[in-house]
Amino acid sequence: MTNAPRPYESYVYAYPHKTAYRPLADRPALRELWADERKDALSLYLHIPFCEVRCGFCNLFTRIGAPDELTTRYLDALDRQATAVADALHARAATGVRFAAAAFGGGTPTFLDAGELERLCDIAEKRMGADLRTVPLSVETSPSTATADRLSVLAERGATRVSIGVQSFVEEEAKAAVRPQRRSDVEAALGRIRDARIPVLNIDLIYGIDGQTPESWRLSLDAALAWRPEELYLYPLYARPLTPLGRRAHPSEAGWDAQRLDLYRRGRDHLLARGYEQVSMRMFRRSGAPREGADDYACQTDGMIGLGCGARSYTSDLHYSFDYAVGMREIRSIIDAYTTTEDFSRAEVGRAVDADEARRRHLLQSLLQAEGMAVKGYRERFGSRPADDFPAELDRFADLGWLDTDTGPGLLRLSPTGLAYSDALGPALFSPAVRAAMAAYEAK
Repeated sequence: MTNAPRPYESYVYAYPHKTAYRPLADRPALRELWADERKDALSLYLHIPFCEVRCGFCNLFTRIGAPDELTTRYLDALDRQATAVADALHARAATGVRFAAAAFGGGTPTFLDAGELERLCDIAEKRMGADLRTVPLSVETSPSTATADRLSVLAERGATRVSIGVQSFVEEEAKAAVRPQRRSDVEAALGRIRDARIPVLNIDLIYGIDGQTPESWRLSLDAALAWRPEELYLYPLYARPLTPLGRRAHPSEAGWDAQRLDLYRRGRDHLLARGYEQVSMRMFRRSGAPREGADDYACQTDGMIGLGCGARSYTSDLHYSFDYAVGMREIRSIIDAYTTTEDFSRAEVGRAVDADEARRRHLLQSLLQAEGMAVKGYRERFGSRPADDFPAELDRFADLGWLDTDTGPGLLRLSPTGLAYSDALGPALFSPAVRAAMAAYEAK
């Protein structure tokens, strides 16, 4: 068997990554980009780039606080952008524009107060035409912002899922991850979420924190399980450039990899033994819990509309957004520029997705799901087989023991080892061009 690579190369949550995006010289008009796209099963994402604190591991596009009525100015800009995007979608639509799913992310959307959350919902509904009471709506929150009045607004407006970033129920570990919080506050927030009767509760936990042990990891898992969450996400800790943890000394790569892999396996086995099913390396769903997400939306093939300066939008041949940064000064500058923008009718920053990249994206996003990928669907879309398009990559995955050998020729599915190595497998499917662009990106 080939020697396995490091298990924690990079978390692949979208492809191509935003560090491969570049300013678009032609600044294409949105109405032209969307003219010939299917618009009957779109996903809508609204990005709120504000948090009360910056966690030590976080490299998301977000800033701490919002002085001088910045949230008002941001929502004003979001409203202008939504108006321009809606006009573009409807300009040459042969069929109706319909949203199959919606999400509020960040940052922390519940950084907004209850009245501002009402306005955010109004933008989604009245400007974009997304009926939040009939489509799945997922909202991210934090222990300190999951207040009763905010949760009441979300429940009344149709939220079907709330995801709360707890990371650890052990206060010393939360402090080590630069996320100071009291367990009593976390438990109180979880109680308020359950009181709001939003159908799906997701709890995020992190493994690999400095000082974390199998025993303390089990404590956090059991503390989360006490709330019977419909979903649990188990994230490996990363120390990324320009983040607080990225500037600290951290364990040797080999030692840290071994710790994280051991805790992952313990967490996975603990949840599987308690009635949860594994959906991906990170995601676990309680058996019998409602499935969050639209039945007729597939991230591999359907379009995404992103509103807000940290959101991405996807057409079939272009992914686009705004400028990206991790450093606080640069993030503040990008947010300030966004709030003063009047014309949102053109795409500014992005990356073209040609036929090869579309194949890579489809394979990557399908294969990283525990259920695997039906070869028939791939052939119907691209007219070829994955083994024809990616023979070297799939042969290597097989040699590493990452592919399930018990499936027939019609299904590509990862083995338990393959799922554990998802953060190595995903990057292995990046194209040379995307790798080069990411390598050339200057972190800011």
